[in-house]
Amino acid sequence: MRPTIDLQHDFTLGTELCEAILYHTDENLVEAVNRAVSRLVKVIFFDCELAFTRQLPDSRQVVYRQICAENYYVLSGKQGHISESDLEKLNFLTALTAKLFHSRLALHARFDSAIRAQSIHTQILDQIHESVITMDLAGFILSWNLGAERLFGYTANEAIGQNILFLYDAEESDDASIHDVFLQHGGREMEVRRRKKTGEIFWASLSLSTLFDEKSQPIGMIGYLSDITERKRSEEKINHLAYYDPLTDLPNRTLFKKLIDNTLQQSQRNEVAMSVMFIDLNRFKPINDTLGHRIGDLLLQQVAERFRSTLRENDVIARLGSDEFAVALHDIKQHFHTGLVAQKMLATLESVFQVDGHELRLGASIGISIYPQDGSDAEGLLQKADIAMFKAKRQSEKASGSYAFYDVEMNRMIAGRLYLESGLRRALQRDEFFLLYQPKVDIHSGQVLGAEALIRWAHPKDGIISPIEFISIAEETNLILQIDAWVLDTACAQARIWQDAGFAPFRIAVNVSAKEFTDSLAERVQQALHRHQISPLWLELEITESMLMQNAEGVVKIMSEITALGVKLALDDFGTGYSSLSYLKKFPIDTLKIDRSFIQGIPDDIDDCAIASAIISMAKQMKHRVIAEGVENREQFAFLQKMGCDEIQGYLFSRPLNVDVFTDLIAKKISLPTLIA
Repeated sequence: MRPTIDLQHDFTLGTELCEAILYHTDENLVEAVNRAVSRLVKVIFFDCELAFTRQLPDSRQVVYRQICAENYYVLSGKQGHISESDLEKLNFLTALTAKLFHSRLALHARFDSAIRAQSIHTQILDQIHESVITMDLAGFILSWNLGAERLFGYTANEAIGQNILFLYDAEESDDASIHDVFLQHGGREMEVRRRKKTGEIFWASLSLSTLFDEKSQPIGMIGYLSDITERKRSEEKINHLAYYDPLTDLPNRTLFKKLIDNTLQQSQRNEVAMSVMFIDLNRFKPINDTLGHRIGDLLLQQVAERFRSTLRENDVIARLGSDEFAVALHDIKQHFHTGLVAQKMLATLESVFQVDGHELRLGASIGISIYPQDGSDAEGLLQKADIAMFKAKRQSEKASGSYAFYDVEMNRMIAGRLYLESGLRRALQRDEFFLLYQPKVDIHSGQVLGAEALIRWAHPKDGIISPIEFISIAEETNLILQIDAWVLDTACAQARIWQDAGFAPFRIAVNVSAKEFTDSLAERVQQALHRHQISPLWLELEITESMLMQNAEGVVKIMSEITALGVKLALDDFGTGYSSLSYLKKFPIDTLKIDRSFIQGIPDDIDDCAIASAIISMAKQMKHRVIAEGVENREQFAFLQKMGCDEIQGYLFSRPLNVDVFTDLIAKKISLPTLIA
């Protein structure tokens, strides 16, 4: 018959027994079970005493039951009597307790196994150099390895139980969506910003994976993090070098184009206008060449700062290279607004630049193109603005410079320039140049005293091209150096032919460009004379008045080296360069050439007459010969003869002649009076 023990009658008593057996350690197990048993005795065993013990009792004094191993229940009667009912209750309680101990052993075994597994798992994670963090679906941290401790500075005790958000950079906002994306796709790799215990913010590479239960349901996440701060810094440095000008820290051409194209996409969607400005500094190159690149760099930095101060925050300014800048203006309401900005930028250049003790002045030429009418992409808009800049450079009147908008006619003109430039390169390779010789005549005797060697270009398609059309392009592209060298060599070679034919030496004037007028000029002249074995009396170099103002001391040195060779020097275009007479008297010049612009108005223009007379008088005082170029009629000739001019050159006497005709002229010794009588 089953005992009438009803544990449900007092659930608390049964719970206490279960907790005592299942959750207490061996050290306090006896005390805990006896505490629970003492409650049972009051309810079940009225006339007996019951105790739990771990020692084998004396069977002669009490009744005992072995629960398991060395665990016993000992029942003793208060008056020495134990009833059958008490024994049945004891047996039932013993069986129940045995089951609880069996459950205890099973639980401990499973717990020990879990502890061992956790220990192994922890050791494995601690061996991984990376930071490994596991968390539940709500983001609360479940495990934290040594790599995480090293990376973040928090111990496992400090981190476990906290939400992963405590590691985030306060400015990071991508966390709200991480979990959803993460759970949908099963994993995610990203670069994130995190915060260490010290408060330091760093870049980390984060790889997330989902943890699933046995039913393939997501139960958490595991994250692998590694510090990539140095890599990010290197990438940022490389990126900065690739897209920014190291001198001014402005975007370079590559980044400027990217920014424009991105802005154009917005402009297309919003149907707003945009403009691009191409800026070329005026007078920067002489400063850079004379004072050195360090001064030039400091000056460019100041220019960039002044330009930047005139623009809005959403406008973009870039340095394209050398002394060239570009600006993109977004969302302009009217085209003239860009003109106003250009005026402001030019105005910033009006005040003097103070650079390392030097007071420097600059101007600028600004070309403007407008989206969408002038182009639909960055490349096209920059190209059109560049074309417009050349127009601004030609029409500049103010010291600060000028600006101009692009137009179609200008594009055709630039296309023609590019055509000539490519043709010039080909002409040098294919020997398409030739020389004409325009006689220089003594104004009193009519005798031919020399000639000016004038270059012409025999273009294979366009025929003969005047130097007026291509010399400026040659100077801008530096092809002038090769052309000047060719002219000097060809003139000397022809002089050798005339020398071998028995002609007495006469001066062949060769023009020297500003770019060729360097310290090496005298050596190159000497080499040409030696190569063709001719006397220096055959050669005269014509330099322009503007060259004298570049660097007076340096110019005097170069000129002295040339005259020491026996080569004469003539000052061409005199009167147009505003040179100081105090400088002029220092230069070892043999001849002054009055510019044709002062000859054309003679004798009707009083000012031209006065200027020509003054130049002739001054030259006589300074012991210089005077030659007037561009003489085309008898009236000009008569005036110049009366004023005491020494030589003339012009259509009145002769146009430029090919070498054969000029040779006949000097061979026959034809004089001026014969031709103009």
